[in-house]
Amino acid sequence: MLDPVMFTGGVYKHDLVTELIEDLGGYVLQKNVAQSEVILLMLVPHEDMLVLEDLTKELRGKLERAPLTGTEIAVVTPTLAIHHLPHPACDVAEYLRRHGAKSNMIGMARGVARDIAQMDEYETALINEHDAVVFTFGNFADCILKKEHLYRNLSVPVIVTGGPEMKKEDLPYAFEYVPNVGRIAHRSRKATEIGSLDNIVAAVGRALDSVRSQISKDPLTTTPPRAMEVVREQVPDIMQSYSPLPIALNLDGLRIKLPYDEYHDAVAGVTFDEGVTLGEIAKVLPSRMKNYILVRILPMSETGFMV
Repeated sequence: MLDPVMFTGGVYKHDLVTELIEDLGGYVLQKNVAQSEVILLMLVPHEDMLVLEDLTKELRGKLERAPLTGTEIAVVTPTLAIHHLPHPACDVAEYLRRHGAKSNMIGMARGVARDIAQMDEYETALINEHDAVVFTFGNFADCILKKEHLYRNLSVPVIVTGGPEMKKEDLPYAFEYVPNVGRIAHRSRKATEIGSLDNIVAAVGRALDSVRSQISKDPLTTTPPRAMEVVREQVPDIMQSYSPLPIALNLDGLRIKLPYDEYHDAVAGVTFDEGVTLGEIAKVLPSRMKNYILVRILPMSETGFMV
């Protein structure tokens, strides 16, 4: 298994960290440089973590686990109307990005009113393409309780946020409930508000770790980061994508931001060093998001081998 970690340290000699990660068979997913500081989001083999920790101490850096690294999180608001899209929704999406996730905000077409709110098949399928989902509700407990049918049939972990204090047992279809995140008309700046955002990140991290635990029981035929590297090498048009993140990682695959009709054969034909193609070990599907390409890597129990 690959552990998601974040390295924070000086720019000086940070290339030693990237070289070590490559030697260990890990992956550097993102590098952010701000003046004299660098932040690296990485996936590192679990058994080699001690080696990385020793190098981090030598460089006087900081290494911490970042469970949101290499994942896509959906942030869902009932509608895009002003009374359903308060500032916390934007704050949640941005805070998830700061901790390594790729977040996508989704406004429901029929989320108005607790008695008639509903989710259609398209919205359900789109949310299920993510690794987890955060529902941002309002300040009324009764409204939150009566909208559980919106996420009841989702197959990804659901984090529900709202204003009132509620017990997790009151929301049996949610993975966790995070209180004190209701509708407010300003950005989150106070310590208590930032603390609530930290609680959301922690809850999403626990949800993602539960998915990782399930995957570890029946490992994928290959890791999503390796599939990403092979696609980058053999489908050069991906570098012409206008998206700031042409390939988004998921826990069980990839979202490749190229038109499905034009490129799905090229993606399925990508060949690994072992001689197998991506189409043989994964499902290459049309995404519900802008007709992108969705790759879902098959578990070893279905293919009988690993690459």
